[in-house]
Amino acid sequence: MNLINTSKAPEALGPYSHATKIDNLIFTSGQIPLTVEGEIVSDDVKVQTKQVLENLKVVLDEAGSDLESVIKATIFIANMDDFHLINEVYGSYFDNHQPARSCVEVARLPKDVKVEIELIAKVK
Repeated sequence: MNLINTSKAPEALGPYSHATKIDNLIFTSGQIPLTVEGEIVSDDVKVQTKQVLENLKVVLDEAGSDLESVIKATIFIANMDDFHLINEVYGSYFDNHQPARSCVEVARLPKDVKVEIELIAKVK
C-alpha cells in the first residue's frame, strides 16, 4: 500500500493522505473546494464543484492516474436542490467516460462547503 500526497492539492484537514494506492487501484480521500492555499474558492456550488474536480485531477495525476481511469465516484452534497448544478459541472469532466456514481445529501460537510467528492480509479 502506498500513501499519496501532493503539494498541488490543499493540505489534508486531518490525519489522512490525499489517496491510497493498492495494487492497481487508487482510493482518493474526499476533496472539498479548497484552493492549494487552503481557502474556500467560492460560495457558488458550480465553482466549488469545479475546484473539487481540479483538486482530484492533481491527486490522481500524482498517483499515476486520471479522470478517464475513474471507476466510481461518490458525491456528498449539502443540498439536493444543487444536484442539477453539480451535474452540469461534473458532466463537463465526465463527458464520454461516465463511471458508476453515488450522490447523497448530507447534514454537513467540513468547513460548511456545499460539495465533496471522492473517487476510486485504476492506475493508467
